[in-house]
This record gives sequence, structure tokens and C-alpha cells, in this order.
Amino acid sequence: MRRMMVITAHPDDEAGGFGGSLRLYHDRGVETCVVCLTPGQAASNRGGAKSDDELSAMRRKEFAASCEILKVSRGVVLNYPDGKLYRQDLYHVVCDLTYHVRQFRPQVMLTFGAEGGITGHTDHSLASVFGTLAFQWAGRNNRYPDQLKDGVQPYRPQKLYFQTANLALPDRPPITSPAPTTSISIGDYLQTKIDAFKAHTSQSPLFPRVEENLRRLGPQEWFHLAASTKFEPPVLETDLFAGIADEA
Repeated sequence: MRRMMVITAHPDDEAGGFGGSLRLYHDRGVETCVVCLTPGQAASNRGGAKSDDELSAMRRKEFAASCEILKVSRGVVLNYPDGKLYRQDLYHVVCDLTYHVRQFRPQVMLTFGAEGGITGHTDHSLASVFGTLAFQWAGRNNRYPDQLKDGVQPYRPQKLYFQTANLALPDRPPITSPAPTTSISIGDYLQTKIDAFKAHTSQSPLFPRVEENLRRLGPQEWFHLAASTKFEPPVLETDLFAGIADEA
């Protein structure tokens, strides 16, 4: 079984940043997993929630609904504080993510680049840092050795990608996006991606603008190959699993 893991910061990131590829690869028979670091409790759009806890519960349900549309095999929302990932203990967060990598055993991992995606969100940047370290450390038996019990073993994913795009948001500080190495044609899954984002009903004030930007990006998702177990010059890919060795 081929497996792909996406590491995000907030509920709705899975749809807006990675939704087309998640659904496309599910339909190609790939098992998919999304690990979201926060329940999005600091969102400006509150959906009528009267407290952070109420909003967290609401957004977890919306995340589950979005994952259902995208046919995500396993969706996990951790409980780190939205908007404050930069204040978290790096070693502890990477420990959590490393455990999920070792359990799920993805050949391919996707996350944001260090710039924080097209929004430049600080939480997205930290998701990149944490996710990159989990990718690098999950296969080392001297990282979090206390996890190595009950069948959990070191596991080395084969490829790490950063999401990238050629779209700049005019009201945001400038970002410098990773160079694209991989172009994924998502075709009609563009609409699926938009529908999944709209499952996050608490964020409905954002729907017109998000849909406009997703349609501007078009039926294409772009990624930057950040690390690979095959050390060779990059070529423009059209398949996230290009060169992946099948496992027994």
C-alpha cells in the first residue's frame, strides 16, 4: 500500500493547500493521512462559538467533514494552540509528529514551506519546521527511542514536499516561495477542493475570496521536492510517487 501524509497547522489547510492531491491520490489507491497541529481555536471567524473550546469542537467536526469529502483515510487534529506554535517546545511537537510518521509509515510527506504558504502564516512556517524534522528523525533509532515499543519501529519516508504557488496575496507581506519541482494536475478535483474548504462552515466569510484564489491557481497543485532518499538532480515531475520503491 502506498501512503501519503500531509502535515498542516489549521483545519481548512488540508483543503485549501492540498485538497486536490489528497483526493486524486485516494482515487489512485493511495492511503492518505492528515495531521493538523491545532484545532484552529484562535480564528477570527468564530461561527457563533462563545469560547475557544466551543470553536475547537466546531472546527474538529468541520475538519472531519472536509476529510470525508477528500476521502482522507486518517485525519488527526492535535491540540496545540492556534497562533502560538512559535511558543511551543520544538522537541515535544516533533516527538508527536514523529510518532504519527512511525505509525502511519508514509512513503511521501507534504507540508508547507518555511515561508508559510501563500498567506505567510507563522503557524504554517512552524508546521514546515516541525514536519521537516519529523521527516528527518522518524527513521533514526536515536530519536525518541522510548517510542520504539509495541510494534513501533524507526521508519524513513522517501520524499518530502513543500506546497508552493505562483500566487501572491496583495494585502499580505511579501513571501518567497520554493521553486516548483512537481506539477500535479488535479482536473475536476479543483471543485472537490473548493467543496471541502466550504465544509468549514465557521469560516464562511472567507469563502468568496478563497474560492476566487483557488480558481486563479487553477486545476494544478505545485510542490517543491525538499528531500528525497534518492540523491539525484531534480527533474520536473508530474507524480508525487515518481521513483518511489514499492514496499513488501
